[in-house]
Formats: sequence, C-alpha cells, structure tokens
Amino acid sequence: MKKNNSVITTTTIIDAKNQSVGRLASAVAKTLLGKTKVTYQPNFICGDKVKVINVNNIKFTGRKLETKIYRHHSQYLGGLKTKFAKEMTKKQVLEQTVYCMLPNNRLRKQILKRLTIE
Repeated sequence: MKKNNSVITTTTIIDAKNQSVGRLASAVAKTLLGKTKVTYQPNFICGDKVKVINVNNIKFTGRKLETKIYRHHSQYLGGLKTKFAKEMTKKQVLEQTVYCMLPNNRLRKQILKRLTIE
C-alpha cells in the first residue's frame, strides 16, 4: 500500500445542542479516526480536528444522569474508583465517552488531543 504523508486536515465543528451523549460521541469518534474519509488507514492519524460546542445542552436519555456509573481501577487491591454521571461535568462525561470509543492502541492519546470541547 502506498503511504500518503501529506494528509489534509480540517476542523469540524459539531453542535451538541439537544443531542444524546452516545450518538454524539459516536459521530465525534468516527470523525477523529478519519472513517468518514476515503483515505482511512487504521495505523495512521488521518482524521479531522473536532470542536464540539454547546456541551452544556447535551441531553441524557432515561435516568442515565442518576444511574450511569464510570469506573476506574488502579490495579491494586481495593483500588476501584467509581463516579456517577451527575458528579461529573458534561464536558468530562463526553470526553470519557469518546475516549472509550477510540481504539485501545498507541494512537489513542494523540487522536484525543485533536478534540476540543467548549
């Protein structure tokens, strides 16, 4: 396969007003990965930069705001840390959701740097 070192990136602005968290995060992750482009390669950063606006107007469907739990474990005994979605800001919830939708490899942190949330 021919390598393309010159990838043209643009900034995509997504309005989060009245969108559910999961559907919004899925669209953001696809754009960050570059799956909407013809030149998609899984081992190369070819996605666009994404800017999400109006994050405070995201809607949670059902009772997810009270019942959704985010867990993190430190790999030590008794190291499970839990947070409810209502304890976090909506910006943190969206960042965590997009982070979990990206592939678990070396490019994940570099791809996430291309996301700005306002």
